[in-house]
Parts: sequence; C-alpha cells; structure tokens
Amino acid sequence: MSRAPRFLAIVLFLLCGVSPACAAQDAVLERGTAVTDPATLRQLDGGKFRLDRVLLSERSADTPLTNSELFAVPSMAPVRQAIDGEFDRYIARHGASLPKETIGVGEGFDFQLFDRVLLYSAETRFALAGIVNRMDRTYAAEASCGEIRLIYRLTRVNKAAGDTASPPRLPMTLNVVLKARGDGEAITCSDIAGRWLAAPLAATDLIRHENIDRIETNLQIAHAPKSAVRDFRTDYLLKVFRYDRNARIFAEAPMENQIDRARLLADDGLKREFRAWLLDPANLVAFDRGTVLIPEKFLAQGAIAPTPVGFDPSELEPEFGLVQGEGAVFSEADVVAALRKATEGGAKLQNIRSLAGFERRLNDVTCSGCHQTRGIGGFHFPGVDWMTDKPSNSTVVPGSPHFFGDQIRRRDILTALRDGKEPDYSRGFASRPQLRGSTELAGTNYQDGWGAHCYVQGKPASNNDASFRDWTCAEGLTCQAAGKTSRIGMCFIKSR
Repeated sequence: MSRAPRFLAIVLFLLCGVSPACAAQDAVLERGTAVTDPATLRQLDGGKFRLDRVLLSERSADTPLTNSELFAVPSMAPVRQAIDGEFDRYIARHGASLPKETIGVGEGFDFQLFDRVLLYSAETRFALAGIVNRMDRTYAAEASCGEIRLIYRLTRVNKAAGDTASPPRLPMTLNVVLKARGDGEAITCSDIAGRWLAAPLAATDLIRHENIDRIETNLQIAHAPKSAVRDFRTDYLLKVFRYDRNARIFAEAPMENQIDRARLLADDGLKREFRAWLLDPANLVAFDRGTVLIPEKFLAQGAIAPTPVGFDPSELEPEFGLVQGEGAVFSEADVVAALRKATEGGAKLQNIRSLAGFERRLNDVTCSGCHQTRGIGGFHFPGVDWMTDKPSNSTVVPGSPHFFGDQIRRRDILTALRDGKEPDYSRGFASRPQLRGSTELAGTNYQDGWGAHCYVQGKPASNNDASFRDWTCAEGLTCQAAGKTSRIGMCFIKSR
C-alpha cells in the first residue's frame, strides 16, 4: 500500500481548507449529518452539552470541570489508569527498540511525548468541537438506530497572561458516543432521521445522558521531528471505554474491528479460527461492504496509529503480517479461493475483487487504519476552533477529506431511514468514496479531482487490478503514483 499519498492528502486538504469554494462545498456536504457552526458550538458548550454535564447528569454548576476535576470523578478513574498504562508501555517499547534515540516530554528529546500533566491539569478541559449523526451505523446497532457522537477537543483554559506561543487546543479528542434512540423510547428511526434532515440543531434535543454507550479517545502520544536517522513521525493512541451502568464507570473495551495482530500471529489456533471466520462467504460479503463486525475475541483494546506510516514493521497498518508471507494468517491462495467461492455462490462483491483489495479492506475497517487514511494527521474530525479569533489552517474546516467524502452516503442512509426504505449501508474504501449515482463529488479531491486518490491505469486493461481500476481521474488530470512499486497515487494536472 502506498505511503506517500496519505501524507500528501493532509497537505492537499489544508490547502483546500482555506479556500472559500471548498468551505462552501463542505457546508453543503455536511447538511443534515453534523452540527459544526462555531458560534452554535460555543453556545451548546456553555449549556447542556458541556462535557461534565453530559457525563454527570446531576451536575448543574455554572463553572465547567477542569480536567483535574474530571479525571478525579470515579467513573473516569479507569480511563486515566488505562491511558497511563498505554504511556508506560509506549515508553518501554521505544526505549528498547530505539536505543540511540531519547524519549520524553519537551523539545530536547528525539521522541517528544505528550505531556500527561496537561491532560489531567486544572489548566485544561474538553470543549465541544462538533456533533455528528452516525445513523449510518444502524446496521451495528439496529435497536438504537445507530449513533450520535459528541466530539470534544482538549483545550487550555488558563493560559498564563501574555502566553502567545502555546496554542489553546491540544492534540486530543474525546468522543461521547450515544445511542440515537435510547432503550425503551417510543420514537422511530424514521422520525429521528427526519428530524436530523430537517433541522440538525433542533434534533439535538433527542440527546440524553441515559443514551451514553461509550467514550472514544484519540491522543497524539508522541511526535518525532525529522532527524538524521528518520523522517518526521507522529503517533496517535486510540482507545475505547464502554459505559458500565451497573458499576457506573467507563471500562476499557475492545475496539471495533481493531485486529489484534500480535496475538493472532502468536497463536496458531486463534489464527486458524480467524481465517475461517472471515473467509466464510457470509462474513466475506459483509467485509466487502464495510459492515463486518469482527468478534471481540480477535480484537485489541488499544492501537497506535503512526502518521505518516512506514516505519517499524511492528507498527505498520493492522494488515501487515496478516496477508502473505511465512506465518501469515491469510495466503494468496486462501483469499483467491474465498473470493471465487463467494462469487460462485451468487455474492456480488462491490470492492474486494483481488488480493490487494482484500488487504486494503483489512486495513481500513480498523480504527487505526481508517485514521491513517485521508485524515488531518491522525484525526477525522478535529472541529473548528471557536475559542480563538484566528484559527489555524488545520481548523478552518471541521473534518478531513475522508469525513466529507462520506457525507453523501450518510445522508442517503438518513433519507432512506426517514422514508421507511431499506438503506444501503455499504461503503467504499476509506481512500475513495463509493459511487452511488450521485455526481456531487465529481471533480473534487474527495472523488476524482485534483488531489484525489487514484489508480495508475496500465495496458492492456486486463492487467489492471479489479479492485481499483475504477479509481480514475477527471478530465485534464492524470494519476501519478508516489512510489516505484505501487500503482495507487493521486490525481494531478497532466504535465506538458
């Protein structure tokens, strides 16, 4: 899988993000699926959607809890303990694998750790950065009509007077994931979808503390500037904590579809079980559609997502070491035979038509793989910074190219739910939205325009990979691959 296009996508997105035309297009794309207006978010953050009021239904105080107070709440103690454990393991792992490089807090280190003091500080809190409708995930939670997500960004609130060097926002998000329909609520999925499509802000009245399912955290755990021994690198720590209503705590939980590669490769029995499960025709079809839900026995409870990727093989995309090679979970023969069996059985595969397509999907169904693809660094929704008068380029628009490229699919699903029709929950690869007949994305960097991910077409056409041969560029553009071996590239203007 090509590494450079993912990094270039970040740069291209930032260039587009400051363009009024791009901003206007993005505002249209997110219609009905998100609340992203800075002034509105500022008002909501001062009201019932302030994080401490969301997590602690009994709290009514005017002053928001700082993080030192938030992480002292009993329900958040397991979250702090788990994050601290991940830091300790990260430091130990890099201390052993990088003996010539230092790791610690501050610019004097080769690997500059995020300062945990700030995470648990009286000088920081989480500010509301956006509200996103994810009813497109109803396939994973039919009884609750999918999810609604409140996304918060770690922010400094007590900067020292005259401190202009420290940015107010810090590289961490915390998502509160709620059921779109709470247990026992009489409202239908159709009604909820209709209210979101008609007026997303008014639809937030449906969000209640009782609907909380889990929280998800994404933290830039370390940054390594470019040096004589390597290029720059940034690592993001991803975690999930499910709400235990009986214990009233957020407990560390397996991450959806985050394959525990190390455990699979070390356990032959588990490896065989996972191979048989995923290659079963019914599961393979769901895998192709992007709606597969891998059993928790195969999953990890945390992940590090490097950006850009391509460093230590043990920290590459989740599929690394799982497909082909000695000791791998899947061989080329396994995959080819499974694809043939599925199609002969009448399955119409939409995305996976080759070994390379299988490998790419194995990566982007995972949390870490998805966050490495077409993101702003390691984030898909950093949100606009409403706490500063002059937001940086990376916060002029709220979401990544992946986020905006997926909005038409999400809106189509909302419309189908509203109208009582069976939604099509399938999705394309994270790199390239799946065509659904709409032309809204044509010519944009989300689909086939300048900066879009594409596939270098070869001759004869029969030699083109069936999973990617439709990844073409708009007229006047040509697909240029970044590496010498990969044919996945980006659309640029044809050289004269």
